Amino acid sequence: MRNLTLLLALIFLPLSLTAKEPVKLIFDTDMGNDIDDAMALAMIHSLVSRGECELLAVTVTKDHPQAAAFVDLINTFYGRPDIPIGVVKDGMAKEPSKYTVLAEHRQGDALQYPHDLLQGTDAPDALDLLRKTLAAADDKSVVIAQVGFSTNLSRLMNTKPDKFSPLSGMDLIKAKVHHLEVMAGSFTPIGDNKRFLEYNVKIDIPNAKRILESWPSEVVISGFEIGIALRYPARSILEDFNYVEKHPIPVAYQLYNPTPHERPTWDLTSVLHGVRPDRDYFDLSPRGEVKVHSDGYTEFVPTENGSRRFLILKPDNQQRVTDVLVHLTSQPR
Repeated sequence: MRNLTLLLALIFLPLSLTAKEPVKLIFDTDMGNDIDDAMALAMIHSLVSRGECELLAVTVTKDHPQAAAFVDLINTFYGRPDIPIGVVKDGMAKEPSKYTVLAEHRQGDALQYPHDLLQGTDAPDALDLLRKTLAAADDKSVVIAQVGFSTNLSRLMNTKPDKFSPLSGMDLIKAKVHHLEVMAGSFTPIGDNKRFLEYNVKIDIPNAKRILESWPSEVVISGFEIGIALRYPARSILEDFNYVEKHPIPVAYQLYNPTPHERPTWDLTSVLHGVRPDRDYFDLSPRGEVKVHSDGYTEFVPTENGSRRFLILKPDNQQRVTDVLVHLTSQPR
């Protein structure tokens, strides 16, 4: 009887491990400002291929026409050219990127990396796409990973009922969003700087303040200190993507900041925790609230019933998390 029980356990164990529904994910990114956005999107595609994630939409907060085109380039490269892409209107960071120029590179008359969305100006408004995507989702089913500016999601909070939903933006978020993962701020001193002003916050302080202080769901924040402690190995850029000629991720990486530089993995950490929150890659702070000061400094205030927590990386987990990020980012498509 004991052997029969063990056999049945072994038979049904794989079923229990595969029963988990894929995480329904919206990726909100300032693609082009740093290469970690591109690497995070590559990692998402690996998680989609593994059945762990469903990428519902990508919304862009960098206001440059190549940003959305590059997103479409990556989606197409990974075999998912029809993922909806929305763009910010009158947003931040209008300057060109070092690497999204790949969206316009050609070999003769053809694009080096084929894709259909040639300019962000041809993409829908991010607010329309966000409302449409959330309205179609099951209640409390969507995880949003915001790894750029807070512009799109803050504006979403202010939207009114429309053709997509009779709910206001706040009510739509409350109904459909499970939680929000944000790469923003800092919650430990950075070097000798005890009042570090993180880029994603300080570039759009009013909207960052609205998201971090007033977003109406649970929020998990990956501070600057997390990604800076997890640098992407240069060796992976040089060796792990060679299963195809001129993979766009290492090509873009070398355009942005070439090896031997090892780029921090800020944006990847929000995606990793958003899709795999129960793998113990990170600890979570106690519950609390976040105050965004007028200069962009983020202060965490512990409160018993707070809806904000931030990621904590223990030193003895650093190599494990780095290895996971590398494996998922470089996984063959």
